[in-house]
Amino acid sequence: MTDDFDGMYETFKALLDAFPPSETVKRLELMGVPTEIIQQIRDRHERQTIRIRELEEPHAVVLGNRDTWYTGPQPRDKCWPAIESLLLKDGWDKDAAIRSLDDSSTRVVSLLNHPKEKAFSTRGLVVGYVQSGKTTNFTSVMAKAADRGYKLFIVLAGIHNGLRRQTQARLVQQLVEPNPSMWSQLTGLDKDFTPTENPASYFGKSNKTHVLCVVKKNATVLRKLATWLDKAADYLKDCPALIIDDEADQATVATKSINPLILSMMQSLPRSAYVGYTASPFANLLIDPSAEDLYPRDFVVNLPKPQGHFGTEVLFGRYALDGEDPDQVDDGHDMIRSVPKDDVPCVRPKTKADVEGFEPVITDTLRRAVEYFWLATAARRVRRTGNPHNTMLIHTSVNTSVHNSFERPLKHLLNRAALTLTDTAALSRLRDLWDQETERVAAEDFGETKVPFDDLVGELPGVLSSCRIVMDNSSSEARLDYENGAVVAIAVGGNTLSRGLTLEGLSVSYFVRAVSAYDTLLQMGRWFGFRNGYADLPRIWMTDELAEWFRHLATVETEMRRDIDIYITESETPRTFAVRLRTHPALRVTAAAKMRDAVTAASSYGGKRVQTHYFHTNAEWLRGNLTASRELVTAALSNAVRVEDRSAEGRYIFRDVPYDVVTDFLASYNFHEKSPENDADLISGYIQKRVATAGSLRRWNIAIVGSTAGEPFTFVPGVSVGRNLRSRVAVTNSDPDFADIKTLMSRRDAAVDLAGDTAKLTEKGIIDERRVQLPDTGLLVLYPIDKTSEPGPGKKLRAPLNAEEDVIGVGLVFPEPQHGDSTVEKYISADLSGVQLEDEDLSLLDGEDA
Repeated sequence: MTDDFDGMYETFKALLDAFPPSETVKRLELMGVPTEIIQQIRDRHERQTIRIRELEEPHAVVLGNRDTWYTGPQPRDKCWPAIESLLLKDGWDKDAAIRSLDDSSTRVVSLLNHPKEKAFSTRGLVVGYVQSGKTTNFTSVMAKAADRGYKLFIVLAGIHNGLRRQTQARLVQQLVEPNPSMWSQLTGLDKDFTPTENPASYFGKSNKTHVLCVVKKNATVLRKLATWLDKAADYLKDCPALIIDDEADQATVATKSINPLILSMMQSLPRSAYVGYTASPFANLLIDPSAEDLYPRDFVVNLPKPQGHFGTEVLFGRYALDGEDPDQVDDGHDMIRSVPKDDVPCVRPKTKADVEGFEPVITDTLRRAVEYFWLATAARRVRRTGNPHNTMLIHTSVNTSVHNSFERPLKHLLNRAALTLTDTAALSRLRDLWDQETERVAAEDFGETKVPFDDLVGELPGVLSSCRIVMDNSSSEARLDYENGAVVAIAVGGNTLSRGLTLEGLSVSYFVRAVSAYDTLLQMGRWFGFRNGYADLPRIWMTDELAEWFRHLATVETEMRRDIDIYITESETPRTFAVRLRTHPALRVTAAAKMRDAVTAASSYGGKRVQTHYFHTNAEWLRGNLTASRELVTAALSNAVRVEDRSAEGRYIFRDVPYDVVTDFLASYNFHEKSPENDADLISGYIQKRVATAGSLRRWNIAIVGSTAGEPFTFVPGVSVGRNLRSRVAVTNSDPDFADIKTLMSRRDAAVDLAGDTAKLTEKGIIDERRVQLPDTGLLVLYPIDKTSEPGPGKKLRAPLNAEEDVIGVGLVFPEPQHGDSTVEKYISADLSGVQLEDEDLSLLDGEDA
């Protein structure tokens, strides 16, 4: 009986290639299969679909009524096994990396429509990380979709020839070459789409091959393709098509030419699925969900970060999110080097008028970056592991004439270095540079062994003789070519190097390009990705301002992904969720045109913890805060219902202080202008709304938290605590008047005014306990910080605070509202007001059985 069932289940799976699940069951009934066997088959298939839907990774927000028909690869498949075999040959780990790729690509395919459905028009989005293997993921999705009967595959590969060619090469290698008889190609390595005669011949029933087309997002090209597809309209009714939009936020959203052409192509394809792939989905998530556009209405998949991936957070650190213990948030690796402000005019024209005739100067930091690149390349040659290529990126301007101006001074630097390799002083300088860098970033922390300078110096002549200076831009014919042997190259470029394109073996980046939007900035991070065999060697030279922007961006990224994951647990669908994107005072989330349908999202301080982590260090600014804090303590002493002197623990608590004491303090305390979450007007406005509308936040507890080991700091006579130590994030050549301490409050401090044993409470536990003990009371905490604040031992990424006066940090803890909340505005999100949702009609459940 079991054998009969197993055989019948295999028949069911074979039929699934030709029919959707519901139709397949009908076929079994027509074949006379017993009802109980059919039920067992349906039960097993349902268990398989549940396994796919409930995969731990990747997370997905899905339109609720999507039918999970795909349950994974089958023994007769050809395309996916070929990819798996190629990846195993490339050294991929079968139990971790390949299984993760298999699961994530299976999940995406399971969200497509069955290829034999009569008509469908799916819209989905896959969110990955920059340089994290998105191409491999969508190639795997294409392979599995091909194995199940999808016929036409259109890949929209960015806007530059370099990325289109790179993508075509990858797809040919992994899809076409292993099974050449199964594929027809409409594009080639050096040939974007050009119309062929008789398009119907590709899609008629006599042609069983899959059709591959890799095109740029270029209006002329796409118009040709759309017209060509239109000529084959009669044959496309039976042609399931998958459109992969690589870099889906670029050129696709809110463009007058590209966007309508993509929609036009989809109208020519009655059975089509559009899946966008991007690491910067800000624009895609701000499309109006109610419009007939490319909003991902059917699914959003959040790919997991692959093991060993260097991302924004890993390199730059980030700030704590709501509910996180700040002490557990990493500072990032010590791989960022500061380019002084004074250097910027030397490598980038100040204005457009200065572009003509611009001559760059090889500054000390640029020379140091180039010399370190040669040293790192030599060290990699000693190790003889990992990627054979070695690349350095220099990106200072979008202007091609500026790129070209770097060629002469860089070649001069290269030639001079080759001539001075025997010079004792030059070798001594290189040795010092290598020793300093390898001391700051220990190879052992990455599972590598430090290469001594004496071992690598013998490789330097070979490195210098093989090093090329490449101007890679739209006006240059030179290109980075990784297909003809190992490369050592210093690439100077702009937009052609700033999105999608993989810079093989990238170890050093020099980046001072001014940008204005999150997505542009994130996509320029070509240094993100995998660094197998040299994870200790990457370095990035950039301005302190850019480093701070990337740190903010790491926080935005993490929060955005957390939002997506939260919507999954709350059973939201893509049409009912709106991911909040945290704003920044100096950066747009995306281009203005892409934000035209966005709304300012309401975000509340309720249940949140707000703390200062940016400070000026000049005496005048700091004295203002010292005065404001002393006035606050004086008012708290006069107005508190009860004062608790816990000075033995470095603490004071002033209980039940009127709210106007707090708002008066907020009016006089200086928050740093770079801290959008620390907006005194917004916070005061929120407090006043809560008082007026809910009667909450009328009373506050004011706490002082000091260190029992610190030098005494006196607020007013009789109220003294020890100074806290809070060192700054270390940035070479940083603005001495700017300090980022990253973390002010500990989790314990947020419970300083709670009764009972709070030491083991989690962040959520503190919120819950505050709801019980102090449901309407806010908490304001003052921190006196020692102006010198030397970092503790082992804190390599920290430097002394070195302020001109002692610093006063402020933390605010807001109770979670019991009945609604007033809001503050510091996020934007998609506008859901136009989305029409219909409740399920349940009336038939109560009606008479017809």
